[in-house]
Amino acid sequence: MNLPFLPFTAHREPLSRTIAQTLNFSFSSSGVGLALRKMGAMAKPDCIITLDGNNLTVKTESTVKTTVFSCTLGEKFDETTADGRKTETVCTFTDGALVQHQKWEGKESTITRKLKDGKMVVECVMNNAICTRVYEKVQ
Repeated sequence: MNLPFLPFTAHREPLSRTIAQTLNFSFSSSGVGLALRKMGAMAKPDCIITLDGNNLTVKTESTVKTTVFSCTLGEKFDETTADGRKTETVCTFTDGALVQHQKWEGKESTITRKLKDGKMVVECVMNNAICTRVYEKVQ
């Protein structure tokens, strides 16, 4: 499998006010509490993505929390998200992007990570709400 942008280590750029409001709305509809939504919007995490064969690892580190998940591309696995949700997740590589699809309690969200102009663009979609975060690659 050819994932030209992996391994990838990046710092997230600061959120604009509009993106922070969209992120807050999106997480609010998933059942995440106000305090955790505020901390998540302010966090500037590092994201480290590695691939060994079909084995994917995504590590997100911030001063607030560090989360790690590992999986085999294309296979469902149980994930505990940074906000504590227990999801059934599957990660795939589709059209040059890493796609993470989560299902829990009748709800769904999709996180798409792709490389654009040397930066990793992360798009989170839930209930027609879209939040985009941009990460700069660490040299």
